[in-house]
Order: sequence, then C-alpha cells, then structure tokens
Amino acid sequence: MKKILVIEDNAEVRENLEEILELSGYEVEAAEDGKVGVERALKSPPDLILCDVMMPQLDGFGVLNILSKKSATANVPFVFLTAKTEKSDFRRGMNLGADDYVTKPFYKDELLDVIDTRLRKSEKLRKQFDKTEQGLTAFINEAKGYEELRKLSDERKVKHHKRRDLIFEEGDYPRYLYFVKKGRIKIFKTNEDGKEYIIHICKEGEFFGYIDLINHDKYTESAAAMEDTEVSLIPREDFSKLLNANRDVASQLIKMLADNITEKEEQLLNLAYNSVRRRVADAILLLSQKQEDGSISILRDDLARIVGTAKESVIRMLTEFKEDGYIEVVDGAIRIIDPEGLKNMHA
Repeated sequence: MKKILVIEDNAEVRENLEEILELSGYEVEAAEDGKVGVERALKSPPDLILCDVMMPQLDGFGVLNILSKKSATANVPFVFLTAKTEKSDFRRGMNLGADDYVTKPFYKDELLDVIDTRLRKSEKLRKQFDKTEQGLTAFINEAKGYEELRKLSDERKVKHHKRRDLIFEEGDYPRYLYFVKKGRIKIFKTNEDGKEYIIHICKEGEFFGYIDLINHDKYTESAAAMEDTEVSLIPREDFSKLLNANRDVASQLIKMLADNITEKEEQLLNLAYNSVRRRVADAILLLSQKQEDGSISILRDDLARIVGTAKESVIRMLTEFKEDGYIEVVDGAIRIIDPEGLKNMHA
C-alpha cells in the first residue's frame, strides 16, 4: 500500500483529503503545518507528498526546498495543493522541483489522477535506476521513451583509467557527465604550492563533473583515478537533453545527483568543525563502507588530503587507533575491528 503524506493547515480540507485517499486504498499520514510535515517526512519517507502552499511557520515552498535537499526524501514525488493560480507561483514551485499542482477547489477524480500518474512515473524511473551501469542504461532507455528524448545516444563510451590517471584537470572545458562504473575517483583542488586537497571520493554508482557542466564553465576542480577504474561518459548534449527536455526525467536526474551533493556538504562540515582525531575516524569509517571487504587500501597522502591535515598527523592517529584496538593495519591496508568504538570515541 502506497503511503501519502498530506501537509495542510486547514483541518476541514485535511480531513477531506484523508478520507478521499483512504477510501482510494492509500495509507495516509497527515501534518497540520509545514514544520511538522518536514519532521514526519524525514522520520518515515512517504511514497508521495501532497502539500498546501500557504501555511504558517513554514510554507509549501519552504517544505519542498528542505526535503528536496535531503537524500531520504529527494526522490519522493511532491504535489502542491493551492488556491493560488498566478503563473509566478507555478513557476516558483516548478523551479524548486515540484512534480505537479492541484488547484483548489479540486475534483476528486482530478486529484486521484494526478497522484496515480506521479506515483507510476516515479516508480517506473526509480525502479529502473539502481546505481549500476545496467541501471544507468535502463534509466536512459526509459528516458528515450519520451518523445523529446528519443534522439539520445544509443552508445556511451566507457574509458579505463589506471591508478593516478587524470580524468580532467582544473581549467579544462567540460565535455561529459561522468559515471563511475568501477573503482574510485578523487575530486581535488591544488593550491599555489602544488599541494592537493581531496574534496570528495566518488565510488561505484556516482556521477561527477556535473556542476561545471551545468554552469557551462571550466572545471574548478580536478579528477583522478585512485585505483584501476572504469568510467562511463555521457556526452554534454545528452546531459543537456536529460536536464531540460522533460521535467519528469530532469527531476529524477537532479535527485540522483543530489545524493553526491549531500555527502559532499557533510564532509566539508566535518572538516570545518571536527578535531583531527574525529576527522580521521570519520574518513576511514566512510571509506570502509565503500569497500566490499571493509579493507581500506589508500595512500597516506590521499587520506591526509581527505582529512585536510598533514600526513604525519594521519599516521600518528592511525597508530593511536591501532593501539586502542579500533583498527588493524596489514601490508598498509586498514581494517576496522571496532566500528562502534571508532564511531563513538571522544574527540
């Protein structure tokens, strides 16, 4: 049974919506304002959100803005329910990523048709993409089913890179959207002294290189393989079509890319506010999750760049973690023995 979250401050309208949806076979959760709606959506993400625009404390635009940036709710179809019909309101909602509008007063059949359509489209696109090369192919093939996207390329190049190979360099002009088919990619910047700082590590199933592609500007970062890697290349023209030709496809693509942005923001926040000890612990916990066997093979220089500290500090922290029984180091590879202890240790 599909679950719908109704966010509506008018009690009569809210109860009416609950009755219509429950009688139509949906599980319904209701929230009396935007703030409560956000809390409930994040606690237990629904299959679709039906949200009023004009509400006290936090309006519908604010709700959408928050939930669209959270990985747990970024893929949830969002339908505005509003009595306002001005074009500026429609445009603002669509720019924020809303999937549809239902205007008050509404007919029961109209409401149910919109909900059914959005659930089916969301399920179809979401089911096809599972963060693998096959999933990416399925997503693009599904997108090609839309009239305006039929001319997407039938084939994508797959490039093989060896460890330390540059994929693109700061100052290059973007030509592709990149997708990690196998291996790991580091995204980094180089300062005036030639020292690297790793901003993000892309694992299998992640996109990279899209920010500057969207901005039609030169790369502000560099990318290189951290191990033997395979990368799928989506031509700039195809990426532009996926992003602009059809709103449903564009919304799904943006939500896919949003996962990367969220993780990147969290990493930068940790870097800014946590101690070196805590940052080293968080870095190896994160890296271990991206390895099937949990063993981390990484140059200490690269680990230091992820953490944003000196190599010597990283080595000292690893020695302490080993002595404390959190990790073991075998032939240079790090393996976590006590993940809970590492996660909960004091800074």
